[in-house]
Amino acid sequence: MVDIAVEEPDDPRISLFMGLRDHDLRRRREAPGGDMDGVFVAEGELVAGRALAAGYRALSVFVDASRRDPLPPGLDPTVPVYRAGPRVIPAVTGYQMHRGALVAFARRPLPTPEQVLAGARRVVLGEAIVNPTNLGVIVRSAAALGIDALLLDPTSCDPLYRRANRASMGEGFALPHARVDRLPEGLAPVRAAGFTVVALTPAADALTLPELAARIGPDDRLALVLGSEGPGLTAEAEAAADVRVRIPLAAGVDSLNVGVAAGIACYALGRPIA
Repeated sequence: MVDIAVEEPDDPRISLFMGLRDHDLRRRREAPGGDMDGVFVAEGELVAGRALAAGYRALSVFVDASRRDPLPPGLDPTVPVYRAGPRVIPAVTGYQMHRGALVAFARRPLPTPEQVLAGARRVVLGEAIVNPTNLGVIVRSAAALGIDALLLDPTSCDPLYRRANRASMGEGFALPHARVDRLPEGLAPVRAAGFTVVALTPAADALTLPELAARIGPDDRLALVLGSEGPGLTAEAEAAADVRVRIPLAAGVDSLNVGVAAGIACYALGRPIA
């Protein structure tokens, strides 16, 4: 590996790793047109290793200078490894010691919704999923429970954000994802591909999840639509669905965290796992 010592927090060579503690700053930097457009950061050997296994190209690595553990397998030996001194670590990570590894990767062009939907049977579509941790939980559940792809509206956060890919444990790197227009207009490519649009809602008059699960077959094409962490789906998106479905809850409990709800719904509606 190409080892490079870094002793100052403002060293321009580690600029890809700055701002990790400030989600809003990082989101602006990584957004289209930002100075980090085309880059995302993976944290930890497991997550970075899954990005490498999915074919993402590593740009650079940031580690504590005292680290002696092996770097993620599959890392190109020409990738620079910045070994940071004690003044640098807290400026980047917020902690005095950083035992893992941060790896900056080049993004790949996003496929179109049509490309993502072409070979899929089950997809999850998120509307205004703005919390990266919740999105990571949704991605991990989708990848594990028979979901073929992820679609996100423009107001949802990025599944490649560091906090999101950390929460998903890197499972999302191999899960195809694409962006759609705001809902309900964003449902157009889903309908054109022959999917039944299923809106997850706490509404008492909605079909229960077990009732819907009993009616579907493994080859049915379903798009499970999830709404924002607080208000849930917009009224327009819910009204545009073909089916409204709810998770039966105990008396006095009005809803579940969207990540938890997604896991339950993916288990009930995802493709059968052998």
